[in-house]
Amino acid sequence: MRQIVIITGDGGESYEALYAVHRFREAGWKPLIAAPSVRRLHLVMHDFEPGWDTYVERPGYGLQADLSFDEVKVGSFDAVLILGGRAPEYLRNNQRLLQLVREFEASGRWIFAICHGVQVLAAAGLTKGKCFTCYEHVRAEVEQAGGTFATEEVVRDGRMVTGQTWLSHPEFYREIFACLAEEVEPEHAEVQHR
Repeated sequence: MRQIVIITGDGGESYEALYAVHRFREAGWKPLIAAPSVRRLHLVMHDFEPGWDTYVERPGYGLQADLSFDEVKVGSFDAVLILGGRAPEYLRNNQRLLQLVREFEASGRWIFAICHGVQVLAAAGLTKGKCFTCYEHVRAEVEQAGGTFATEEVVRDGRMVTGQTWLSHPEFYREIFACLAEEVEPEHAEVQHR
């Protein structure tokens, strides 16, 4: 059974986490949640309310972490998915996680990130010279780290696929599963906007 490691932590977006786990299980994959420690995570829901300039945050469904970052072995997984929410804000400071993401990139495995998840890619130094989409208020981090921001719902650049927000799930997962179904050499993949 093919495996994907899904990265999140406290403050991670609940809908993104549950959607990912269920979607991969539906497709016959084994998704494993990795976080700083193995325990039940406190996830959140971000939504928009009239009269607010930014999103509001409410408690979301919880989710059990299967592995700590220290337990993740890159060779055991076909891909990594970095979720959004508020978790990437502090996870991007976790040196073990940054090392893992760099190992996924160096080994030519697929890297997927949605919403604020691109903050981890920027902190790991993987955005320079590449094109990404993400939540619009994270655009500055992508650009300051040498990347290019695109407004499409989903962008593929080589072996990396990024999605804007949980509203992009249909386009994001359609592209993820198209990528996982093909055998493309990293140097032959072009930037694709959807």
